[in-house]
Amino acid sequence: MINVSDQHAPRSLIVTLYGAYGRHVPGPVPVAELIRLLAAVGVDAPSVRSSVSRLKRRGLLVPARTAEGAAGYELSPDARQLLDDGDRRVYATTSSDEEGWVLAVFSVPESERQKRHVLRSRLAGLGFGTAAPGVWIAPARLYEETRHTLARLRLEPYVDFFRGEHLGFTPTVEAVTRWWDLAAIAKQHDAFLDRHAPVLQTWEQRTDTPPEEAYRDYLLALDSWRHLPYVDPGLPARLLPADWPGARSAAVFRALHERLRDAGAVFAGVGQG
Repeated sequence: MINVSDQHAPRSLIVTLYGAYGRHVPGPVPVAELIRLLAAVGVDAPSVRSSVSRLKRRGLLVPARTAEGAAGYELSPDARQLLDDGDRRVYATTSSDEEGWVLAVFSVPESERQKRHVLRSRLAGLGFGTAAPGVWIAPARLYEETRHTLARLRLEPYVDFFRGEHLGFTPTVEAVTRWWDLAAIAKQHDAFLDRHAPVLQTWEQRTDTPPEEAYRDYLLALDSWRHLPYVDPGLPARLLPADWPGARSAAVFRALHERLRDAGAVFAGVGQG
């Protein structure tokens, strides 16, 4: 069994829970239900409460009462936008060979240098690579999500976007190795495969799908997986090494999703989202 405390932070698991199931519940999720659902993946009640408080302070969760009057939490509009944007990456069924790049060029006054740090970390977190100081690059399909993210953080006055092609002088297949650390990204795919490919193999040998077990293994796999499409920008296959593990890890996640998601929804108390 995966050791939750070692690999899955309670705060991350709560966000994953809302992304997978909580946002499909009519109304807020009761606190007692959050505690039950997180207990199934090894998180105790005090950790749930402290993590929910942090997510509330960050503006991702909003306290609300259920129809029965119980205390609960629902997603803020910003959090829903984050999850909706993330769906296009997390649940993508095919890799994209779309041509073209989006460039984010930013300039931040020295008096506001903290925003420079935020910009860099957000662009990196969206999968951008560094083409030059103050010039970040990503596949063109990431533009809309990036625009939403920077607007939400009120960083748009500091950034200009451009779309275009890479014309040289270095061949693009070599240039991407400067823009991204492909070896580090590959290691994260390998780590996902080490953790979750054996889980898939076990399920493939079973004919039953008990809801609580399905929920646990799906939530842990999703919590591991959902970060990877942000670390990995999803470059066209022709620009990647021949033994790139990204396709294998994506196939393992998709198979776990198809096998476990709906059975897990039964345990989570929601229908198919």
